[in-house]
Formats: sequence, C-alpha cells, structure tokens
Amino acid sequence: MRKLLTSKWFIILVTVLILIVIIGVGFIPGSPIRQMVKPVSGIASPVQAFVKNIGDMVGDARSALFDGMAIRKENEDLKEQIAQLQYALTQSEEAAIRYEELKEALHIKDTFSSYDVYGAAILSRDADEWFSVIRADAGARDGVDLASGDAYAVVDVEMSLVGRVIETDDSNSKILTLMHESFRVSCKVNEVNGAYVTCSGDAGLKKKGLCLLTDIDPDVVLEAGDVIVTSGEGGLFPEGIPVGTVESVDYSDPLNITATLKPYTDVSQLKDVFIMIPIQADAAVDDSTEATSEEAAQ
Repeated sequence: MRKLLTSKWFIILVTVLILIVIIGVGFIPGSPIRQMVKPVSGIASPVQAFVKNIGDMVGDARSALFDGMAIRKENEDLKEQIAQLQYALTQSEEAAIRYEELKEALHIKDTFSSYDVYGAAILSRDADEWFSVIRADAGARDGVDLASGDAYAVVDVEMSLVGRVIETDDSNSKILTLMHESFRVSCKVNEVNGAYVTCSGDAGLKKKGLCLLTDIDPDVVLEAGDVIVTSGEGGLFPEGIPVGTVESVDYSDPLNITATLKPYTDVSQLKDVFIMIPIQADAAVDDSTEATSEEAAQ
C-alpha cells in the first residue's frame, strides 16, 4: 500500500483529480475558489489576449498566404487566356491579310488569259542567304505537272517575277528563283519598242540582292530606274511580267555593256506564289468550238 501511495503515476492521477474538482467548484457562483483565482485571472488575461492575438495574426498570415497563391494562380490563368486570345487574333489577322492577297491575285488570270494560274503556299526555302531555290505546295495532283523541256513562270501576288518551276512531284513544286546563277530570262525595257536584254542571276550580285543584265545593244541608252519586264521571246515566259528596275549601268566596255537590276519580288518575304501554265492550243480550240456550238444553239 505504501508503495502504491508513493508511485509516480498515483501522484499524477490524484493531482489531476484534485484539479478537476477545483475547476468544477470554481464554476459554482459564489464559490470561494472562484474568488481566490480572480487575481490570477487578472494577471493571465493579458497573456491570454496576447496568445490569442498571436494566433489570430498567424491565422491571418496563413489566410493571406493561401489567398495570395490563389490570386497568383488566377492571374497566371488569365494571362494564359489573354495570350491565347492574342494568338488567335493574330492568326485571324494573318488569315485575313492572306485572303486579301489571294483575292488580289485574281487579276493575274485576267491579265494572262491564255494561262492557267495555280496558287501555292511556300513550304521551304534553301539555306543560302538569298533563297535561290524554294518549294511550294502545288504538284501534279493539283494540275502542276512539269513535262520535259517545259518551264513555268512563277510570280508573286503583285504579278512580279519570282522564277520558274524546275521540278514537280505529286504534291510539291521546286522553284528556281531569278537570283540563282542558273536562271536566265529574256527581258525588255517596258516602253514602246523597248530594248531587249537578258536577265540572269549572278553569284557576286546575289549577295547585294541584285541580278545581272547583259546582251545590251551598244546603241541603246539604258538608265537607272528603267523598268524591266519579260519580253516573251522563246515562249517560256509570257510577255509583260514585271521583273525589276535598273540599278546601274556599266558602259566601260562598249562591246560588253552590263547593268544591274533590283528585282521587285522579295523571296524572303513570300508566303504565296502563282504558277502560270500555258493553256494548250488544242484545249483552247476545243473551248472555242464548244463556245461556238453553244452560241449557234442559242
């Protein structure tokens, strides 16, 4: 028994029971214990208030932290939505601009009525600085099928010369631009009885964004600013396609007068091109016969 009374757990249990009794009695109105602990309560109240304030501050800080995280997440979501809307708007504007360009290009068909005109988007450009070769998304299945010995003129939306088709497959066309060293086309000054010249690509001039004009008649006075168009000679290119303007003329050798030309088209900025294929004579005759038959029937 004595050992039980001196046990640590027994003492703790008795102490807890005494405290419970004191607290219970303290809640009884008029209890002497309540009067005895009143001074202690006065001292403890500020401590309790301080602890409560600290708790409130910690709670407020915690709420502010989580509220801030939620607001930040909401802002990020809104920014993402705004970016998506801006992207969609940009795409719509680009699509509208491209539509207007393609619509403008209809005058190519009106100007060159003896040619079928096929629109194509640029797929890729060669890695060299001036994009001497480009690839477009029109091929044999679209009506662009290059036969041996043929050459189809390629123009931009402004009807300026871009180059010529040199290869086609089922879905693509490979285009040699007028800046390439292998490119040559017969041209003339765009005026009545304008002088004939040859426009070709040149390795040295290409770095300056220029082409070379040769085969200039010594009796011809060529000046900077003269407009050069295709001559139609040779039958590979239709007559009258704008090529560019004369940049400078070199008369130092009367037997080999040369000039430089600034092309109208900027290959690096092209998005769409138009391939011009001559309408076959027999097809034209068939169309004409069909039209005559229809008129007679009417």
